[in-house]
Amino acid sequence: HVQLVESGGGSVQAGGSLRLSCTGSGDTLTNYCMAWFRQAPGKGREGVVSIDNEGNPTYADSVKGRFTVSQDNGKNTLDLQMNSLGSEDTALYYCAASVGPVWAEYTRYQYRGQGTQVTVS
Repeated sequence: HVQLVESGGGSVQAGGSLRLSCTGSGDTLTNYCMAWFRQAPGKGREGVVSIDNEGNPTYADSVKGRFTVSQDNGKNTLDLQMNSLGSEDTALYYCAASVGPVWAEYTRYQYRGQGTQVTVS
């Protein structure tokens, strides 16, 4: 089993950048399909980016060209570099891991973190 802890959230002005990290413990993140989700106030949870078991990322249209996901195998982290942030990116960001395929639904990921808040003003 893997435990996931997100970090790096905070408040930033529109147009700014943040880098989120999801740190795994108990297992290696490369053993899983990984994803970042987010939930804005009053809205449902949506997928931001997913990585399949070959390391191929798939981004939501809303973040393409602005967000970049990467894995640091030495640190056992899944990082999300977020640039050109706008108010629409304000949300609680979650990291998730699946022993199976990539899922569109957050609830189908067996392992999930507690989230880190991103606020863009």
